[in-house]
Amino acid sequence: MSQPKAMPAESLPLWLPRLAPHGGPRFLQIADALQAALADGALQPGDRLPPQRRLAAWLDVDLTTVTRAYDEARRRQLLEGRGARGTYVAAPKVEWSPVLDLSMNTPPPPDGVDFDDLLKQGLSQVLMRTDADLLMTYHLAGGSTSDRQAAAQWLEPMFGPLDARQVVVCPGAQAAIAALMLAQTQPGDVILAEPLVYPGLLAAATQFGRRLVAVGVDEQGMRPDLLEQACRQHRPGLVYLNPTLQNPTTLTLPERRRQALAGIAARAKVPIVEDDPYWLLADAPPPAVASFAPERVSYISTLSKCLTPGLRVAFVLIRDPQLRERFLVALRSFALMAAPLTAALATQWILDGSAQALMQGVRGEARLRHRMARDVLAGRDGGAGDGLHVWLELPAYWSCAQLARAAGGEGIAVTPAQAFATDGAGVNAIRISLGGIKDRGRLKAGLQRLSQLLARRPESFGAAV
Repeated sequence: MSQPKAMPAESLPLWLPRLAPHGGPRFLQIADALQAALADGALQPGDRLPPQRRLAAWLDVDLTTVTRAYDEARRRQLLEGRGARGTYVAAPKVEWSPVLDLSMNTPPPPDGVDFDDLLKQGLSQVLMRTDADLLMTYHLAGGSTSDRQAAAQWLEPMFGPLDARQVVVCPGAQAAIAALMLAQTQPGDVILAEPLVYPGLLAAATQFGRRLVAVGVDEQGMRPDLLEQACRQHRPGLVYLNPTLQNPTTLTLPERRRQALAGIAARAKVPIVEDDPYWLLADAPPPAVASFAPERVSYISTLSKCLTPGLRVAFVLIRDPQLRERFLVALRSFALMAAPLTAALATQWILDGSAQALMQGVRGEARLRHRMARDVLAGRDGGAGDGLHVWLELPAYWSCAQLARAAGGEGIAVTPAQAFATDGAGVNAIRISLGGIKDRGRLKAGLQRLSQLLARRPESFGAAV
């Protein structure tokens, strides 16, 4: 067995980075340089790294910066400590989970943001400012005064200044959708939606005995004339819209279409649930539908898609006080409250600006991944260049179910169109989620394997497909 190679004491490492004044946190620049050196062969598994004090002197930074850089590199599984012998480049780790998950719509790791540090600092501030007993007990549904004020601040880009009393804090968008459904409809009522919708809506409607009816769409989304016709025919309990970077089609309703749909619902006296998780990730999105019918539309904004799903926090703007009370009653029947600790963390991040920085990091990374998807898929996807997913229409020789099975056989999870269908619509497409795989290299490998699958025909996989 060959001995690890030690770097001569006086030589400067070839991988030594040039720290840019505006290149982000210095410890991340150092960790990124280590990762790049491994990728291009300047460092090899088994190489010994210089002691932290020596590297700090070479780079003219303090020792803490280098310590954090080495810790970050260990977190990425690039380095390993060997006690008194020092720190060495780690051997490649075996990937025990071979499945590349392109099926779950989660935010990607934020570009240029140290999420671990953000989490530690945020929790530290929460625990310093709040009695721990209050974070571990029951709270009234809807959020504390400070939570609602933070929620109103979060919604200002969509609506401008808001009365915080009109905003409710919920344990996630799914709970909000379910509570609005219970508060505004009865078993057997019709809910109008587009032919392809968020699967959580399908699950809630089935569980509560509501009937989903699809309203036809064109290239701008739900058609106003067909919505008006459906309102006359079905007398629906509510209309569900996901108007910005729609899940799964990535379509964004233009402003005039939003205004027309809001006007029809107002004339028909039908409430709208506007589920809008991606508005803050979109490039210059139109005004919310709720802007055109404030008393008629309940607006949901979740932090799960633009920050992190682990918070389990969503904000619901309900201007009608009677509906707001019915909503809270419905919410208490199955989800008493948002978890106080994560709600307090969300509030802390919003008020100190961390949430905005984190969201911008998610936006930046999402755009990088969309560019990667466009390059790898060679223009096959027709979706927007932002948000968290791609909607990929398939060639006629593949059905979406066939491709999903074939991709699964290649260790790739994708979501076929039927998972989103309200009426068994025969759309032949898959949704590819770009945020669930942390490492860009693994994401690119998964997209390349999908592209190769698309270029082949199902017959080449045998009868199992």
